[in-house]
Amino acid sequence: MTLVVFFLGLIALVAGAQVLVRGASRLALSFGISPLVVGLTVVAFGTSAPELAVSVRSAWGGQVDIALGNVVGSNIFNVLFILGLSALFAPLVVAPQLIRQEVPIMLGASLLLFVLAINGGIDRLEGALLFGLLIAYTVFLIRQSRRESRATHDEYAQGFAPEPDVPNAATWDSHWSVQLALIAGGLVLLILGANWLVDAAVTFARVLGLSEVVIGLTIVAIGTSLPEVATSLVATLRGERDIAVGNVIGSNTFNILGVLGVSSLLAPDALPVGHAMLNFDLPVMIAVAVACLPIFFTGHLISRWEGALFMFYYAAYTAYLLLAAQQHHAAAAYGSVMMSFVLPLTAVTLVVIAWREWRRRQGIG
Repeated sequence: MTLVVFFLGLIALVAGAQVLVRGASRLALSFGISPLVVGLTVVAFGTSAPELAVSVRSAWGGQVDIALGNVVGSNIFNVLFILGLSALFAPLVVAPQLIRQEVPIMLGASLLLFVLAINGGIDRLEGALLFGLLIAYTVFLIRQSRRESRATHDEYAQGFAPEPDVPNAATWDSHWSVQLALIAGGLVLLILGANWLVDAAVTFARVLGLSEVVIGLTIVAIGTSLPEVATSLVATLRGERDIAVGNVIGSNTFNILGVLGVSSLLAPDALPVGHAMLNFDLPVMIAVAVACLPIFFTGHLISRWEGALFMFYYAAYTAYLLLAAQQHHAAAAYGSVMMSFVLPLTAVTLVVIAWREWRRRQGIG
C-alpha cells in the first residue's frame, strides 16, 4: 500500500507540474516575456514545484531532514544525471548567457547556502534572505527580457530582424482565465502529490532502516526531479538543447533560493543541517556547480563523453550514500579513493581542457 501511495504521489507531482508549467508559460508569453527567460523562470520554477511542495510539506510536518535533503539531492541529480543522460542522446548546446550569467548565479547561491549552513541550521531570517534574492533575481531576468524584446521589436520594425514569436491567440488555452485554471489545477495536484510522497517516504525510511536525510537525498530527490527529466529529454530530442540546459540551471537556483527560502520561513523551527550534510553532501553540490563552468565553456556544449562522466559520478555518489547508510565496512575506503584520487584527477583534466579552449579562443599556440 505504501508503494501505491508513493507512485500515486509521483504521478500527481509530475502531472501537476506539467499543467502548472503549461498555464504559467502561456501567461508569461502573453505579457511579452522572452522564451529564454520563460525557460529560466516559469518552466524551471514550475518543474521545481514538486521540490517546493515536498520540502514545504516536510518542513511544516517536522520531517526537516527530508526538506533539506530533497533540495541538495535534487540539485546533484539535476546536473549529474539529467544533463548526463541528455548529453548521451545528443551533445547539448550551452547558450553564452548561461556561462556568463546563470551558472555563476547558481554557484553563488550554492556557496551562500553553505555559508548559511555552517552554524548548523537555516532559520527564518536566512530563509527570508534566500527568498528575497529569488525575487530580485526574477525581477532582474524579466527586466532584462523586456529590454531585449523591445530591441528585437525595434530591429523588426527597421527590417533587420524576423518577426518576433508571439503566442497564437486562436489556441484554446490562450485566454487568461484558462491559464489561471491550469495553474490552480496544477497546484492542487502538487499539494496532494507532496502529501502522499512524503508520507510514503517516511514509511520507507523506517522500514529500510535508512535515515530521513538519505531518503530525501535519493528516493525523494529523484522522484521530485522527474519533471526536469521529462522536460530536458523532450527538449533534447526535439533539438531544443539549450532549453534542456537552461531548465536544469534555473531549477537548481530556484531550489536553493525559493524552495529552501520558503521552507525555512514556514518551518516551526530552524532547518537543522547535519554533520554529514555539511561535510559531504553540500560540498558535493558545490563541486557539481563548479564543474559546470569548464565543461560548459569548452565549445559551448556538453559532449557525450562529458555526459558519461556526469552519469558515472552520480552513480558513484549514490553508491557511497547507500554504503554509508548501511555502515558498510567498504564505505570509508570507497570515500577515500573518490576524494583522494578520482575527484582530483577529474578536476585537473577539466582545468586543462578549459585552459586549452581559452588559448584556442585567444589564438595562442
